[in-house]
Amino acid sequence: MCGIAGFFQQQPASTAAVQGMLSALRRRGPDAEHVVGWNTQGQRNDAASEVGLIHTRLAIIDPRPEADQPFSNDDGSIWICYNGEVYDWQQHADELRAQGVQFKTHSDTEFILRGYEAWGLEDLLPKLRGMFAFAILDWKKREVFLARDRMGLKPLVYTTANGGLAFGSLVRSVLPSVPKAQRQFSPESIDAYLAHRYIPAPRTIFQHIHRLENAHYLHYRLDTQQLTKHCYWQPHGDAGYGVADTWQAELDTAIRIRTVADRPLGVFLSGGIDSSTIACRIKEQGLTQFDSQLQTFSAAFPNSTLDESPIAKQIADALGLPNQVIPVPLTTANDFEQIVADLDEPFADPSSFPTWYLAQATTQHVKVVLGGDGGDELLGGYKRLGKHLRTSWRRLLRLPLPRMADMAGKGWRKIVSELRLNWLEAYSLRFSGMTPGQRAFLQPGLKTPSVTYWRYPSIDSLNKLSPLKQLLAVDLNNYLPEYILRKGDLCTMAHGLELRAPLLDHVWAERILALPDSERFTQPAKKLFDRVTQRLAKLDLFNLKKRGFNPPLQTWLQQDLQQRFAGLGTRLQVHTHGQINAERVERLIAEYRNRPALAEQVLQLLILDESLSQLEAMAKSC
Repeated sequence: MCGIAGFFQQQPASTAAVQGMLSALRRRGPDAEHVVGWNTQGQRNDAASEVGLIHTRLAIIDPRPEADQPFSNDDGSIWICYNGEVYDWQQHADELRAQGVQFKTHSDTEFILRGYEAWGLEDLLPKLRGMFAFAILDWKKREVFLARDRMGLKPLVYTTANGGLAFGSLVRSVLPSVPKAQRQFSPESIDAYLAHRYIPAPRTIFQHIHRLENAHYLHYRLDTQQLTKHCYWQPHGDAGYGVADTWQAELDTAIRIRTVADRPLGVFLSGGIDSSTIACRIKEQGLTQFDSQLQTFSAAFPNSTLDESPIAKQIADALGLPNQVIPVPLTTANDFEQIVADLDEPFADPSSFPTWYLAQATTQHVKVVLGGDGGDELLGGYKRLGKHLRTSWRRLLRLPLPRMADMAGKGWRKIVSELRLNWLEAYSLRFSGMTPGQRAFLQPGLKTPSVTYWRYPSIDSLNKLSPLKQLLAVDLNNYLPEYILRKGDLCTMAHGLELRAPLLDHVWAERILALPDSERFTQPAKKLFDRVTQRLAKLDLFNLKKRGFNPPLQTWLQQDLQQRFAGLGTRLQVHTHGQINAERVERLIAEYRNRPALAEQVLQLLILDESLSQLEAMAKSC
């Protein structure tokens, strides 16, 4: 796990820009940091370089300095800068060894580099099982490749504003490469944030910084500055996979290969089915090498009906695993600015805060955790799916109704707003930040904004799917990589903690996609896990109410964050150059005091204010 960045341009990068990129990545990689530079002809020139690779390392596999990055082949003609973990690669490495390739480390970094050297990128990518974002600089071919994993567990952003190409793990790590005259916030991205609580790919908050979508790679030619983007994978289910319970064996494999680590390992145990299944299968497989160090970690919400920590403790006890309970604080004022900074750009999932606190405490004990992300998206675990499916009768209906500004966003105006959309667009806003009416209310001068900023699979591919599978396909394209997984990566890596997600192993996922609907979509949801969690049968997990991961938001807003309300509208109007109206923000805040249901919208505005303030300061200084 690491932070990565780099640049490929015609003019030498300033020392301040390089240091700015490096500084933004340090929290992601506390164990080592290195910068390697060249001139445009490929000659090493670390002091004033036109081409550079930057790496900060969280050492998990082969923590020796020999495995530090940027990492090169034997003659220094090919270099890699890599963030992630690739699993189960030894069999492919043996193929290379049989061809005479000699490995200097036992790191997956070297395997990716040697694999690229032997097979090329397009033949290498199908062999990579895991999570990754990497850059490969090939001086022989004078080409650069940037790639992101299939599911989107590892982030990658880039810009071409410098007359070349620059990339990084974070928006803040790329910003120093953007000329100061081009560091403007994007009006569409601000609206997208209000709509979705985050900014969907390929956008970022800055007009000239872009996010690479999951399962894509970029190809850049150093001599011509030509940049092309390619999609290398789409989720699918081969009908042959869904036989003889092959999914169970593949699930065990997905979990087992993610327990390989040279640092202590644990499990995030929420009290839900997904994380419980992972913990149970570790125990059932007898991965005894971790008996002395495997711990489970659970967030607790004191005095809340949403607290699942007692259930998590029962699960851990049933499995004979130690359980660390991490109380989420009732005050967040002292950490608010740092949490917003660690979220990189405006990002307003309320569960980010407890995830950040959980990671902060967990990293004191282990450096690797397994989590249960992905089960809901693959097995239809969200309640909103059933609610939206009850409206599937209007899939082909879209009414030409006017857009209305409405602060509350409720009642008949909400119904009218939804009828303006097609069925899939309406689903994208079912789990959203602000309604189209609320966005119009706060941004009265914004012309013809998009209703939704989600990406949709092709119409032809969607038409072949049932309504439920259509919704899940949309989630896999958007909600999962850009919301759930972005949150997990940012909140854990901010504390030097690696999060692994066995349920998002692409081989296992394709087995699940191939299952008959009767086995995949059950009532209660995810009942197929019953057969692999027999140790937990007495707890009747499948009939427990799904509670989510919600913090004491009202307490935070009404106490320690309330001081931020003063002048909020004016600040947002200044930050957005008038796009958000100050007076209307103040009216919404006043309405919230009488209607607590607007709490999440208020949190959105507070986070937007703090994030834009931080990013403006960076844009002016670096």
